[in-house]
Amino acid sequence: MKRRTPAVMVQGTGSDVGKSLLVAGMARAFARRGLKVRPFKPQNMSNNAAVTIDGGEIGRAQALQARASGVDPITDMNPVLLKPETEVGAQVVVQGRRVATLQARDYAAFKPGLMGAVLDSYHRLAAQADLMLVEGAGSPAEVNLRAGDIANMGFAEAADLPVILAADIDRGGVIASLVGTWAVIPEAERRRIRAYVINKFRGDVRLFDSGLTIITDHTGWQSLGVVPHWPQARCLPAEDAVALSHLDPSPDRPIRIAVPVFSRIANFDDLDPLRLEPDVAVAMVPAGQPLPGDADLIILPGSKSTIGDLAFFRSQGWDIDLAAHVRRGGHVLGLCGGYQMMGCRLDDPDGIEGLPGAVEGLGLLDAATTLTADKTLVEVAGRHIASGQAVRGYEMHVGRTTGPALARPLLDLAGRPEGAQSPDGRIAGCYIHGMFAADGFRHAFLAALKPRADGGVAYDATIDATLDALARHLETHMDLDSVLAIAGYR
Repeated sequence: MKRRTPAVMVQGTGSDVGKSLLVAGMARAFARRGLKVRPFKPQNMSNNAAVTIDGGEIGRAQALQARASGVDPITDMNPVLLKPETEVGAQVVVQGRRVATLQARDYAAFKPGLMGAVLDSYHRLAAQADLMLVEGAGSPAEVNLRAGDIANMGFAEAADLPVILAADIDRGGVIASLVGTWAVIPEAERRRIRAYVINKFRGDVRLFDSGLTIITDHTGWQSLGVVPHWPQARCLPAEDAVALSHLDPSPDRPIRIAVPVFSRIANFDDLDPLRLEPDVAVAMVPAGQPLPGDADLIILPGSKSTIGDLAFFRSQGWDIDLAAHVRRGGHVLGLCGGYQMMGCRLDDPDGIEGLPGAVEGLGLLDAATTLTADKTLVEVAGRHIASGQAVRGYEMHVGRTTGPALARPLLDLAGRPEGAQSPDGRIAGCYIHGMFAADGFRHAFLAALKPRADGGVAYDATIDATLDALARHLETHMDLDSVLAIAGYR
């Protein structure tokens, strides 16, 4: 009989309870013990995605979990990725490739047919692993969504996985959220949940001892511990745009960068290396607030719906703020969707983002973009032309940009020009995500805004050191030996 790979699934009492971070921390902790760990999430919903070494895309959290495990990310780690394009519709990516764009009601009928692909991906990964760490999505208490579920108990049942339930005490009502989950799910699913963990506790954890007793008495589930709030989490890439509302405002620092938060903002982890610089203040500007007049640089970030977000940008009056910024001599950088908005025109002849048609761009660059059905997914490397500094990153976009402004490229990618600039270099854009992770380029780019000493931030080393610290944090406050026992690892 074929050996079953030890595995455990981490589900949550709700979204944003810290499942992704717990899995990343456990992956690093168990990898440090010498285990071959593989992360897996059957279904994810996020516009923060990463390009994999096998040429597809997965959720950013699974890419971080792969890094924590010491392996390269591949599409099997997140076989179904939903990328919201409207309030009720999303692009459906299966095993790294876009297969459809569906309204929510249509996806409900579509998703049960995806279980075969999800299980295929899971079993391919499990064949490489000593331990599978599986992350759920949302909550198993959403019993109204149980029919056809592939993200939580539906997958746990199909793969016959034990479950750990994570709850966030920081948002309040943690006892009710755990006991309430026990109350609404069927008896078979209650038995599948073996243990729970309390996450994001502030204060003396001993004060919650009686709370643990109450939860265990009501549910019969084992407590794996109370994990204190961990401020260093801000150093790691976030997956969900909800995290943007949790960012602490940057203190007053010499270099000021403003970023409008689009309604469909994507790949906002591009900004993480900038936020770690000690002399850089990154202001995420929400809807209803003007772009600050004292910004040195305005970054137009990625978008999952470029034309829709361009309309959103204008509805906030940000186009007027941006024009004033440019008149004052400010700098502008557009990344991917933000780059497409900066041109004179956006054409969507095939209705990729909605009804076929064309819209006027912001007119900051003499360029035009035509949206196409083909999607570019590729890792790239090259250099920043102005400074000569090395860059690396990835492209993840639909559309092709052309025009006179491209005769002044921003980057040279192994002989291929990329991006565009205004004649004075103050306004620029490109399709490359992740390029600010390159320390030398980041310093050179910031020094062109204002003279500065090198901040000394080694971004990649910081991420790995933070993952190590997260592993130690969980080793201290969570019963990881019991996690292994629940997973069936002996």
